[in-house]
Parts: sequence; C-alpha cells; structure tokens
Amino acid sequence: MANSKWYNQLLLFAKSYHPVVHYLLLGTILARAAASMSMPFLAIYLAKNTEMDPVMIGLVIGAGSLAGTAGGFIGGTLSDLLGRRRILLGALFGWGAVFLGFALVKSAVLFLLLSLVNGLCRSFYEPVSQALMADLTEKEKRFNVFSLRYLAINIGVSVGPLLGAVFAALDSTLPFIITGCIYLVYALSTYLLLNKYGINKIAGNGNPGSTFRHAWNVVRRDSVLRYYLLGGLVTAVGYSQMTVTLSQYVGGKLADGVALFAVMMSVNAVTVVVMQIPFTKWSGRYSPLTVLTAGIFFYSLGNAGFALSSGWITFIVSMIVFTFGEMLCYPAENVLIDRISPDGMRGTYYGAKSFSQFGHFLGPWIGGILLSHYNGTVLFLTMSVVGLGAIVFYRLGEAVRLSVVVKNKGIDHQM
Repeated sequence: MANSKWYNQLLLFAKSYHPVVHYLLLGTILARAAASMSMPFLAIYLAKNTEMDPVMIGLVIGAGSLAGTAGGFIGGTLSDLLGRRRILLGALFGWGAVFLGFALVKSAVLFLLLSLVNGLCRSFYEPVSQALMADLTEKEKRFNVFSLRYLAINIGVSVGPLLGAVFAALDSTLPFIITGCIYLVYALSTYLLLNKYGINKIAGNGNPGSTFRHAWNVVRRDSVLRYYLLGGLVTAVGYSQMTVTLSQYVGGKLADGVALFAVMMSVNAVTVVVMQIPFTKWSGRYSPLTVLTAGIFFYSLGNAGFALSSGWITFIVSMIVFTFGEMLCYPAENVLIDRISPDGMRGTYYGAKSFSQFGHFLGPWIGGILLSHYNGTVLFLTMSVVGLGAIVFYRLGEAVRLSVVVKNKGIDHQM
C-alpha cells in the first residue's frame, strides 16, 4: 500500500508539469552541480597554474558577476525577440566552451574574457530558463515551479563542491573539463527535447515585430518594476553578507571559525533540500507579497542572530532562520515579476531582475567597510535593519500596481 501511494504521488507530480519543465528542473541540478564543482576552486586554480596576483584573480572572477548584471536583461530581451530556444541553447553551448577554455588557456587576458562570457552565459540561461518554465506552466502553479527550481539549485550546489574536491585531487583541470562536457551534453539533450515537444513553436520564433529599444523603454517606464528591483537590490545587499563577509567574521571571532562556517554552509543547503517543499505548501496559501515580507523578516532575524551569536549553536540556528528567508523570498520575487510581465515580454522582465543583482557587488564592499572600521556585530545589525527597507520598496511597488489595476477597471466600466 505504501509503495502504491508513493507511486501515485510520483505519477501525479509527473503529470502536474510539462515534460520540458521537469527536464529543466533536472538540468538545473546538473548545471549547478557542475558549476559548483569548478567555480569555487577557480581562484585556487588560477593561483597555482598562472602568474596572476591576488588582485588580478579577483578582477577575473568578479568580471563574470559584473557582466551578468546587465547580461540578464540582454539575454531575457533577446529571448522575447528571437525566441527562448535560440538563446537557451546558445547559452548552454557557450557555457560548455567556456569551462573547457578554463582548462586549456594560460593567459590572464583569455581568462578575463572567458570569465566575462561565463557571466553572460549564466545571465542568459537563468532568466530564459525561468521564462520558458513559466511559458509551459499554468499561472497558479508557477510559485510551486519556482520553489522546485530553487530546491534543484541547492541540491546541485550541495553535491558539486564535494565532487570538485575529489576530481581536483586527481588533476586540477579535471573539474573544468567535466563541467564543460556536462554543459555540452545538457545543451545537446535540451536541443533534442525541445524539438521532440515542438517547443520551437512556442518559444522559438520570438517577437520579430518588437525591438530592443522598445523593450528597454517599456522596462524603463514601469514604476512597479523599478520598486521591485530596488527591493531586490536592498535584499541582495543583505544576503551577500552571508556569502562573503560572514566567513571573515566567523573566522575571526572563533578559534575554529573556519570549520564552523563550512558547517553553516552545509546547514544552509541541507535546510533548503529538506524544508523547501513543506515551506512551498505552507506559503502557497498566501499572497506573494505576504510571503516575501515574511522572508525578509527571516533574513533580518538571521542577520541579527549572526551579530549576537557567540558559539556554534547560536550561529547554526541563525543560519537556519536566515535560510528560511531564502526559501520564501526566491520564489515570491519571481512570482511578483511574472505577474507584472506584459504579454510577450516575460523574458525581458525576468532578465531585468538581474539589475537588482548589483546589490551583490555593493554588499561585499559595504560589508567590508563596516567590518574593517567597526566589527561584525555592527555590520550584521546594520544589515538586519537595512534589509527591512526592502519591504518598503516592494509594498510601494504593489501599491502602484493596485492603483493601475483599479484605474484600468474604471476605464473598462466607462467604456
């Protein structure tokens, strides 16, 4: 009976979403596992295999993130103009070539160029794959899909670094070669699958009647989107402390801080894997804005916990609370963007969301200043308060959106 129940649940899950959506979720696991198998070791690889100094290594690695800030909008818009299929496949094949290039080149200039292309490929793939998932999913199920995608990301990230460490011990270039091959196989299989299900008819022809300038003007004039992006930027400033300055703070505060930080990162990934589905079921009862507000509060509590923690238990509990914020904010942010996307411009709007990722550039810089001039307690308490400001921007955006809805209803009644 138990086996039959599990089988029926799996069958129901399989029928709930388009086969391509299921494959993209699986591909997300593979893509993130592959990237996290190699990218965390890139700085070490460059230090050992090139003559680059730490400043140049930082520039090379940071160039990818900077390229991705604008690349998301470019890739998302191109997917609306030229079709999801072309941009998605181009990004995946390009990604495979980039990682093979990391294993083969030695020049600092070539590494810099590869890092820029890596950032562009990632920024193209992310919004386009999300937009394609949304294209193929009923509106009421999209929150669940975004939650599953976030779960898939964390499954990949939780296993990738361990595999990377094993492969790097055999040969320092092996993680990059394997990653490149995985992306090329993923690209080829995606090409075959999209052809099988005729996705080129849905997302292959694009919108030739539109232009890049038109897309930019629509985004630039959308005040609701601007508020959402500002909210995302503030959230990113606070979130980035967990990925950058938290390690320095914990490592300096406790004698075994490096080991503790490694455990905290594992706890972060495991919490998402274990709790994402229950959280999705719970949060599905509420509006995206309510879920996002709750997530930001969890972020704030987590940062305050980091500031006041003094031992392993309190730091780990704070990380769990912080992770609750991740699990709520990620899908809710995507639903808000999806809801305001005009017909034929979903890729553009998902891509525009990458502008808020500039907070991941500002956050470490601001955090480094606070950490060096004051201390970690001041840094994380400040971020706890600043992060709450994102709620103001999101609610302002929602207020404008509702006023537009009311105004349009009034016009419809008059007509």
